[in-house]
Amino acid sequence: MSPMKIILSLAMFVMIVACRNHSESVKEMKSSDINIAAVDEILGLSRAADGMTFRLFAPKATQVNLILFEKYDDLDGKTFAMTVKANGVWGITIPDASLTKYYAYSMDSTKLIIPDPYSQAIVRKNHFTYLSKSIILPQDNFDWQGDNFSSAAIGDLIILESHLRDMTAHASSGAQQPGTYQGMVETAQKGGLAHLKDMGYNAIEFLPLQEFGNIEIDYMNPELATLNHWNPYETNHWGYMTSYFFAPEIYYGSDGISDRGAWVGQDGRAVREMKEMVRALHKEGIAVILDVVYNHVSQYDENPFKLIDKDYYFRLDKDGEYLSLSGCGNDFKTENPMARKMIIESLLHWMQEYHIDGFRFDLAAMIDLETIDAITAATQAINPDVILIGEPWGGGKYNPSELADHGWASWNDHFRNSVKGRSPRDNDDGFIFGKLWDGKDLEHYKKLMCGYLQSEGGHYRQPSQSVNYLESHDDNTLGDFIRLALGKVGETQAVTREQVARLSSEELVIHKLAALNLLTSQGPVMIAQGQSWGRAKVIANSVGNDPKAGQLDHNSYEKDDETNWLNWDEKALNQELVDYYRGLAAIRHQYAEIRNVDIGYRQFIEGTNKLSFGVSMAGKHQVLVLLNGNRKSISNFTLPPGQWTILADANRADPEGLGTVEKVARVVRQSGLILVQEG
Repeated sequence: MSPMKIILSLAMFVMIVACRNHSESVKEMKSSDINIAAVDEILGLSRAADGMTFRLFAPKATQVNLILFEKYDDLDGKTFAMTVKANGVWGITIPDASLTKYYAYSMDSTKLIIPDPYSQAIVRKNHFTYLSKSIILPQDNFDWQGDNFSSAAIGDLIILESHLRDMTAHASSGAQQPGTYQGMVETAQKGGLAHLKDMGYNAIEFLPLQEFGNIEIDYMNPELATLNHWNPYETNHWGYMTSYFFAPEIYYGSDGISDRGAWVGQDGRAVREMKEMVRALHKEGIAVILDVVYNHVSQYDENPFKLIDKDYYFRLDKDGEYLSLSGCGNDFKTENPMARKMIIESLLHWMQEYHIDGFRFDLAAMIDLETIDAITAATQAINPDVILIGEPWGGGKYNPSELADHGWASWNDHFRNSVKGRSPRDNDDGFIFGKLWDGKDLEHYKKLMCGYLQSEGGHYRQPSQSVNYLESHDDNTLGDFIRLALGKVGETQAVTREQVARLSSEELVIHKLAALNLLTSQGPVMIAQGQSWGRAKVIANSVGNDPKAGQLDHNSYEKDDETNWLNWDEKALNQELVDYYRGLAAIRHQYAEIRNVDIGYRQFIEGTNKLSFGVSMAGKHQVLVLLNGNRKSISNFTLPPGQWTILADANRADPEGLGTVEKVARVVRQSGLILVQEG
């Protein structure tokens, strides 16, 4: 048996066991007659010596047909009747399909064209309903040039959370193919891969790259079943509306366009171009993490799972309508055997075919725990060091401890809130503003700096499970949070990016303390795009009818390029903060003591005010991190004997050192120090 078959067999075994453990809920399903043996079937398009085989799980269908098309815009094609097994899987083998490029299915007596939910590439017509067809790709001959998975340990990661298009779409990036997979890894530019290398980040977490519904319903069109009164842009920029879980997003290919009515992705080139991007990132030692959405599917297009079997694949209310605890129009029934199978096989596909190093799971609290265990077993069988990170909320639930118990890391929002604050309004800010957030004491901050362990009242079994961050794509940028908290900009005040882009000295002080706090925390670190220069996100309003134009934006999922993209000239505008982030990243890479994720490794020393404390780490070197959040007073720390090299202070960070100190370290207000001596 081949290694891949062994891995798939293991994954299927885990899924079957999980399904049987869920036998009571299975009995309650409307599709209760589904034979779970269907999880052993190979779905989608597969090749063999005798031709191409197509399989679709559609247990309620009375007839399923395969349709082969010569042209992407053909309305009719050659139809072949498929046969069904007792487990609900329809199949057919075509002896010679070499003369056709596109396919889809039809069910029962309807004329709907249903693309394969297992499509590895898709051609689509730009409209919110997205008429689509599956592409029959040629045999894969991509040359990985010896590439494999990244070898970085999760505790060593400095992750840049990034939207692929934003990284190169602005003219200041200098990319020849802006906003694309190819543009991301061009070398002669300011953005993309060049920025990652410049800053010393060793991982990138891309917002969704699986094919998604990036065109949403018409604005204020009363003829539609849903009246869109909230999205004048009629787009979904971020990508949290997955349409096809095995296909790369067409819009980021070299042929991607957003013109309404245009067909895109005709030759499936995005498949090759995304692989080339991953290969180039890996060559520079950068791990690739995909943000994936398995809690719901695209809301407005004709998603195959909705057309194939709504009852089976979605959680419904008593009236048979979609539940939407996700807030995205539908909730995927991850606990059903064939839904779980799709999720597992999708993840394995991205690992095997694209060498993806890990995944961040959107609204992971909505994924049932049996599926989470199956994901862990199957992905670790391919790569024991696979990165699995959950967003620990969704559907009204919050489960970082459960995710940790099942071996996953998750975003540590307690770290974010305690260091920064939850909101820049209502005096709800944290340590970097000289406050103890939400009634917490200093002991709480110490626990956060040690991975926020369950044994100390936190969430995680191991420090490596705490993904520490201060900004993500959600909510205000850190720069805007600080602007709002300091009253530099009013919540409804209209400004331009040029007016707010340059940081004041007061803002710089707070940004530097935030950066030092973050990059010396125990556990993997995540930094958002533009965070290292205090990026402002101002609503640009390209459609001309956004009533909030000019305001700082806290939720730009639907906005235009101009609101979301990165202006690389702003990086140079705040070079002092950029240099500070770069220096801290270099220090973290150079000193394994800061990256160490062993329980109990860190010890604490006291400062001289209630908003200061120090962290001591001893290995080959002894490293001290001294933090003072107080806005008014200095904190003095008594140092262990000997001379200490200053690696970072209130102004600069440099692994080569900034001078020395002995006996007492003086930490000025709202700042920190990193000190080192030989162990």
